Amino acid sequence: MKKTLIAICAFTLCITAAKAQDAHVVLISIDGLRPEFYKDPSWNMVNLRQAMEEGAYADGVDGVFPTVTYPSHTTMITGVKPLKHGIFYNTPSEPQGVTGNWTWQYSNIKVPTLFSLAKDKGLKTASVFWPVSVGSPATYNIPEFWYLPKEKGGERIMAQALKENANPPGLFEELEQNATGKLEELDFNGDYLGIDDNLARMSSYLIRKYKPSFLAVHLVTVDHFEHEEGRDGPKVRAAIAGVDRAVKTIREAVEKAGLLEKTTFIVTGDHGFVDIHTAIAPNVLLAKAGLYDPKQPENWKAYFHAAGGGAFLQLKDKNDKQTKEKVLQLLNALPPQQKKTFIIKTREELDAIGADATAAFGIAAQQGFTFSTTATGAFMRATKGGTHGFFPDFKEIQTGFVAFGKGIKKGTVIPQMGLVDIAPLISKVLQLDLPAGDGLLYDGLLTK
Repeated sequence: MKKTLIAICAFTLCITAAKAQDAHVVLISIDGLRPEFYKDPSWNMVNLRQAMEEGAYADGVDGVFPTVTYPSHTTMITGVKPLKHGIFYNTPSEPQGVTGNWTWQYSNIKVPTLFSLAKDKGLKTASVFWPVSVGSPATYNIPEFWYLPKEKGGERIMAQALKENANPPGLFEELEQNATGKLEELDFNGDYLGIDDNLARMSSYLIRKYKPSFLAVHLVTVDHFEHEEGRDGPKVRAAIAGVDRAVKTIREAVEKAGLLEKTTFIVTGDHGFVDIHTAIAPNVLLAKAGLYDPKQPENWKAYFHAAGGGAFLQLKDKNDKQTKEKVLQLLNALPPQQKKTFIIKTREELDAIGADATAAFGIAAQQGFTFSTTATGAFMRATKGGTHGFFPDFKEIQTGFVAFGKGIKKGTVIPQMGLVDIAPLISKVLQLDLPAGDGLLYDGLLTK
């Protein structure tokens, strides 16, 4: 009897594994994607609109705070907010001098991810230019990473960094030979649309050659040009057309691989965008009050880490209540015209939104304003272009979501969802048993 039960259990596990192996998910992140890009035909996302009509979409997707790339992408693959997964910003807070480092290392993530869970299930995965992926457990990994320039103001070194940190070793050269052709540093310059073309070609090759159960790719030029031009402009519109073609390229690769009937596609983003006109430098207040000295930063007591439309007070001594109160007094003593440009977010409010566990409190800019880390010059100064990072409680900062393919119920519209809800959906499709987190599984998106 015991042997029979063991045999039945083993058979059940085999069936479950077979079903998981038979499912495929392609997650395409378009950095800076806004819902109107696929809802409004004037943006010319022809391919994504066609796919949307076959599947489901959201009117808006709420992000995390700050609404920036690295914590957002980590939330997508964990189903939890930064407070739990540990990736608070794109760049670490560096009061003693900004080095140019970003939070590249996967080891900084404190919870299971879709990649680690898939590995535990014996599934093949691929990660292409995904944030926080150096050392990722993905089977095939081209991380988002670059070496810092040796000389100040020099160009970052990306092709060499990717070549030396790809997994397995030699994968970058394999992609050059079979997908992209020889790549130079200029090919990774965000000023040119070709970077997304190449990332789509890399993804397509990995799909056709290795048929991973889960592939995640990060496309970047839309964000780049929204920073430059704001919410609209000729370069933004060209980038939208470019990523739309990339979506089609990847979908065609799935079809060529014979996996179209087995694949679920999710196209999403990390944040929306806001046009800006003024930069606020809260560290100027700290410098004038003797709490931060840019000439002797090692003696700092308080420092605002800026992340676009959000800034977060770091204290050298986390228990220094006197300095915290002093900073609050400085902010509250500002002229009314300046005080109304931002909202103070208490530690309790940061806990509720799932933001940086180390911050004493945060400040959230009103639309049109952004924060700077500089501690010299004027408290407020002119700027231009667009940015994100804002507290996720208004329409313009929302990102988008489109799902189609296997298992997606045609015609489903979600009025409002969150980035935390993406990982539970992927986990369901791939049977990854993602631990309960901050997200909700939208069963209404699925046909079964």
